[in-house]
Amino acid sequence: MDVVVETVTNLTRRLSVTLPEEEVSKELNKAYGKLKKEVKLKGFRRGKVPQSVLEKHFRQKVEAEVGEQLVQATYFDAVEQEKIDPVVHPEIKSHTFNEDGTFVYVAEVDVRPVFDLGEYKGLEIERPPIEVGDDEVAEKLEALRREHAVLRRADDDHAIAPDDIAIVDFQGFHNDAPMPEVHNEDYSVDVGSGSLGKEFEEKIVGLKRGDKTLYDVDFPPEYPSPVMAGKTVTFKVDVKDIKERLKPELDDEFAKDVNGDYETIDDLKNAVRKELLAKKEAALDGDLDDRIMQKLIENHDFDIPTRLVVYELAEMEKQLEANLKQSGLTLETAGIKREDLVTRNREVAEKRVRGDFLLKKIAEVEEIKVEDADIENGYQRIAEQYKMTVPEVKQYFQRREEILPFVNELLNEKILRFMRETANIIEAPAGPQEAVAESGGAES
Repeated sequence: MDVVVETVTNLTRRLSVTLPEEEVSKELNKAYGKLKKEVKLKGFRRGKVPQSVLEKHFRQKVEAEVGEQLVQATYFDAVEQEKIDPVVHPEIKSHTFNEDGTFVYVAEVDVRPVFDLGEYKGLEIERPPIEVGDDEVAEKLEALRREHAVLRRADDDHAIAPDDIAIVDFQGFHNDAPMPEVHNEDYSVDVGSGSLGKEFEEKIVGLKRGDKTLYDVDFPPEYPSPVMAGKTVTFKVDVKDIKERLKPELDDEFAKDVNGDYETIDDLKNAVRKELLAKKEAALDGDLDDRIMQKLIENHDFDIPTRLVVYELAEMEKQLEANLKQSGLTLETAGIKREDLVTRNREVAEKRVRGDFLLKKIAEVEEIKVEDADIENGYQRIAEQYKMTVPEVKQYFQRREEILPFVNELLNEKILRFMRETANIIEAPAGPQEAVAESGGAES
């Protein structure tokens, strides 16, 4: 095998790989031998078709298949021979079977960027204060009251109010055209929950059973549903029924109903405050990681492989398509253009690629590795999260394409934990809400 390497850019290499005639003819003869056993041509018995005749009829097909096999069989040997460190799958620019029997293919690959680590330890990171305000406790208690409420059918003269359940038929229109995805019958609207959009729910407040209405809702560009994001949707709504939510009083009996371990409403309030605090503390690690990554990226400027960014953009698109599919949608039915998606996501994709190179460089310098214990802990965490057994989790991670991303995620977590431990964490001043909480405001 003869390999010639050209430098296209500082991160792209072009490999021209030439395979000798004896290696190529061996694979071609093997392919034609297999074809001879399978194909049937007029005038010849099965298995008796001369290779020259097979070449006349099937050369293009055989050379395409053998060419792909030869590339797959020799590419990794070629990059290893030339000590090239590719970071993404190669782009095969061409492959040719020459008259002298040799086979030549050209592959372009992106290589790992070489850069020096700048400042990465002792990064000054602002840590927002963790406080749970009385209003947050009150909001959670109100949510618990809603969960434990009893529903009853409202009287005919009852007008829809927050906390009611309205049973409606609705149809959405955009530019006077009905939207197939924005249609439902006998749909339960939990008024005040925001599940169908705050403005939609506000528009039906005051309506009664049997009322029909028509109104517009302006959905912001960041609205979670891509079908409605950034659009003005006209809703035709028919109120079919109304159920009142009768919420329990916020007293000691309610606390006991929520959890038999609580004796008083104060016990419940204290438990809610602890729960909210624990959630905020868990979320803080993720927030600090984001701030660390932003600082790292700001401190390092180096070229990143274009093909890796393209790969990351494709992965982001696949994830969005998978999410849409769960709602029975596609990019097209959701009104999302692929080119707009690329433009919108490119900066995020570039940050992800640059950030991953930085983390792996830090792991290399600091000798941070994923140990067997880290993998076992990862299995245990997934088992607890999805209510599975550890053997069931391990069964899922049997194949290389599942275990590699999992191990990579564990490595990144370990590196970021190291970064948090070595960072210079500065406590941010308390905002207005935290200041009120610290002063000991009255609890709801």
